[in-house]
Amino acid sequence: MTAVLDTPPVLSAPAPDRRIKRQRRLAWIAKHSIAIAIGVMFLTPVVYLVLLSLMTSDQALTADYWPNSWHPENYVRVFEVTPLPHYLLNTVVYAVSSTVLVLLSSVPAAYALAKLKFRGSNALFLLVICVMMLPPQVVTVPLYLMWANAGLTGSLWPLIIPALFGDAFCIFLLRQFLLTIPSEYLDAARVDGCGEWRTLLRVVLPMARPGIAAAGLFQFFYCWNDYYGPLLYTSENESSWTLSLGLASFHSVHHVDWNLVTAATVLAMAPLIVIFFFAQRAFVQGITLTGFKG
Repeated sequence: MTAVLDTPPVLSAPAPDRRIKRQRRLAWIAKHSIAIAIGVMFLTPVVYLVLLSLMTSDQALTADYWPNSWHPENYVRVFEVTPLPHYLLNTVVYAVSSTVLVLLSSVPAAYALAKLKFRGSNALFLLVICVMMLPPQVVTVPLYLMWANAGLTGSLWPLIIPALFGDAFCIFLLRQFLLTIPSEYLDAARVDGCGEWRTLLRVVLPMARPGIAAAGLFQFFYCWNDYYGPLLYTSENESSWTLSLGLASFHSVHHVDWNLVTAATVLAMAPLIVIFFFAQRAFVQGITLTGFKG
């Protein structure tokens, strides 16, 4: 009778393909470590904001970073305590109309500065840069008196009408982008009998879509987050308030429901995140190509 000896189990080495996948994963993490660190740095406040919106009012802004109990009904209460859809509608009207008018007025101006040679073009471009660097507070008093005398304060018109005259930053951005378009295309269109307006519409605009998208996104985001303008012109009329003023209305003298404030902030941020997610390729392309020529 032979005794059966217990042999220790043989530890099998990890499969080669598994080892290769792990090495590739570690190499990818090491290669993108800076991008991962920056992403975590930017995402941490957003994640904390969402967690705050799901807390109770007593727990918000305490030492607890994780909700003791989850309260998604805070997003429903936001619509009960404030007319958020009305504020959203005013913000959409302000942002969309201003963006469309700014692009309609800025694109021809940028085309003239970039592709048309005339006396004083450099001086006009320098004037655009000076206007871009001018603080808006410098002209606040005369502009407010002008709109008050016209009886337009308390509405969104003082914020929308100036878009008819363009925006210095959008003109600068579009001018720099249009410089990257070869002039040979424009010369060929002129030889075929196209005027300047037809050349702009048929040749320049299709080639300048990334730059126009970038300028439009900048203007839209600025109007969506604008607080100073609506506070100055619409604070006396709550029916014309935008989301920025609506968020400020959550603050009272003795108590602030920070969970509701953060819930409303998340709702206000969501459209911008969705828009940037779908338009990021055109936005990045427009910013990348801008400034190749000076």
